[in-house]
Amino acid sequence: MARDTSESNPGRLKQIAQTYKMTRRVDSKVGLVLAAVGIVTFGVILAIGFLIGHEIYAGILGLLLALLAMAIVFGRRAEKAAFGQLDGQPGAAAAVLENVGRGWSVTPAVAMTRSQDVVHRAVGKAGIVLIGEGNPNRLKGLLASEKKKMARVVVDVPVNDFIVGNDEGQVPLKKIRTTLLKLPRVLPGPKVTEVNDRLRALGDLMSNMPVPKGPMPKGMRMPKGR
Repeated sequence: MARDTSESNPGRLKQIAQTYKMTRRVDSKVGLVLAAVGIVTFGVILAIGFLIGHEIYAGILGLLLALLAMAIVFGRRAEKAAFGQLDGQPGAAAAVLENVGRGWSVTPAVAMTRSQDVVHRAVGKAGIVLIGEGNPNRLKGLLASEKKKMARVVVDVPVNDFIVGNDEGQVPLKKIRTTLLKLPRVLPGPKVTEVNDRLRALGDLMSNMPVPKGPMPKGMRMPKGR
C-alpha cells in the first residue's frame, strides 16, 4: 500500500506541474495571482489570530486555508486556459462532451458537412442532446436532418440541440457541461439504455463510411479531399 502511494504521488505532482506549465503559457500572471491569494489569505487569518491571542493555531489554519484558496483559484484559471486553447478548434465540443461525467453516452461526429460543420450526440437521463459546431446557418439544416433521421427509431424522447459559439442564442464552449447538467432528467436508466441501443443501429459518420475490403491495388493512391 505504501509503495502504491509513493508511486502515485510523483505522478500527481507531475500532472500538476504540467497543468501549471500549460496554464502559464496562456495566463502569464497565474504565478503572481496564486502567490497573492496565498499571502493575503494567510496574512488575514494570522492577523485575526494575533487579535484573539491564538496566533499559533491561526498560523496553522491560515496555511491550510491559503493552500485551499490557491488550489481553487488555480483550478479555475487552469480550466479557463484549457477552454481558451480549445475554443475555435475542430472537435473541441466533442472533447468537452467526453468529460461531461457519468450517465452520458457521447457519440462524436454523427453528421458532418464538406465544410467540416459537425454534429455530436449525447444521450442521458435528460434525453438526446445534439451539439453542433461550425457555421450556424449550415448547422441548422444539419441538425434538422439528424433529428429527422433519429425520429425513425426513437419516439417520445426529448431532443435538445445547441450550437457552440459566443453569439446570441449559442452556448459557449466552457458552458456546455453546465448546460447539459441543468437539463431536467426525464428518462429512467433502462429507457436511456434502450434509446442508446436504437441510436447505435443508425451508426455514426465514421461507421457509415464505405471502406473497401482487401489490400489496396499496387500503385493506387488515396484520393485527395476537395
